[in-house]
Amino acid sequence: MPRISVYVIAFNEADKIEAALRSVKWADEIVVADSFSTDATVEIARRYTNRIVQVPFEGFGRLRNAVLDQLTGDWVFSLDADERCTEAAADEIRRAAADPHARDAYLVPRRNYVFGRWIRHSGYFPDYRQPQLFRRGRLRYTEDAVHETYTLEGSLGVLREPIAQVPFRDLSQMLSKMQRYSTLGVQRLAQQRVPPSMWRALLHGTASFLRHYVLKLGMLDGWAGFVIAFANFEGTFYRYAKHLELERQLVREPQLPHSFHD
Repeated sequence: MPRISVYVIAFNEADKIEAALRSVKWADEIVVADSFSTDATVEIARRYTNRIVQVPFEGFGRLRNAVLDQLTGDWVFSLDADERCTEAAADEIRRAAADPHARDAYLVPRRNYVFGRWIRHSGYFPDYRQPQLFRRGRLRYTEDAVHETYTLEGSLGVLREPIAQVPFRDLSQMLSKMQRYSTLGVQRLAQQRVPPSMWRALLHGTASFLRHYVLKLGMLDGWAGFVIAFANFEGTFYRYAKHLELERQLVREPQLPHSFHD
């Protein structure tokens, strides 16, 4: 049987990583790539594996490529700390890896749990990201800071069984993640030489809201769908606003007037 390596990237994921690692105990190898967490993430991870590598965070693409070099299995399954592999998905992954006619990589559908319910619309199902199952050595990630893509040598397939994702523990964590990702996204806007503009921030933010709430039927997901759409508005808006802030150097100590009554 081909050996399957699972890798998990983490930074301060003490509230989520145990459920993720517990769901992949069936793997032949588990490697956790930690970026110097300051909470109990590493301590919890050691209950499931002694393969824990510390990788400085310089963007998600570089982080993922660094951990790929640490794996020894024939196949790789990528699981984030906020994802959980169901028994049915694990069975399908093992069948795919053992199939002599298998593709070289597979997209895996994800069912998200947000605001107290399993999401069926809002662009959150099937919610594929980069291929999560692939032959070792056939896939590498681009070195973008966030929303990294990939290059694949070979063919691409799609698995049927979804895994679960719990992207946010609560609204506070949703806002924190939105802030972090909007900041990381500024780098891509700068590289693409996007002209900075508050109107651009507003238009792109509004378009993101309408895309998730109307075009992707988020309205059918109740209040959870509205929260998802609004969070996407905020994340998009602040990404462009932070780009304007950076390009025009708006963060600086102001020059004081002689008097505010002049």
